[in-house]
Amino acid sequence: MKTYVPKAADVTRAWWIVDASGLTLGRLATVVADRLRGKHKPQFVPYMDTGDHVIVVNAAKVRMTGAKHQDKMYRHHTGYPGGLKEVPAGKLLASKPERVLESAIKGMLPRGSLGRQMGRKLKVYAGDKHPHVAQQPKPLPIPGAVRA
Repeated sequence: MKTYVPKAADVTRAWWIVDASGLTLGRLATVVADRLRGKHKPQFVPYMDTGDHVIVVNAAKVRMTGAKHQDKMYRHHTGYPGGLKEVPAGKLLASKPERVLESAIKGMLPRGSLGRQMGRKLKVYAGDKHPHVAQQPKPLPIPGAVRA
């Protein structure tokens, strides 16, 4: 038996589109992260980027359960002393909904240069318009999706 090792030239990348309106944030993020990594393909290997491109539209209409709108905090540091900034999830979802979804999805990707390479194939838009019509993306099925 020989171990199959995929080559970069053997990887074919498809384009997928997801409508996030009414979907739960974490459940959507897991499905998208799996597509970005390529775990749905038979030639998946953990040390190589075999994933597809994913477009997420209507990020502003994503759903959070419980009291996450007030309790969940997004933090970043300005680089200055005492520059830790905290923004509640509800406020960030109202002002920059793309960042909420990108943060959830990229947190499920590997750390390091491989994860950054996979993260560049993610396109998130707050509304329903996107500039990737020429790629003819296919709709990504979300298993067990319950839209509110």
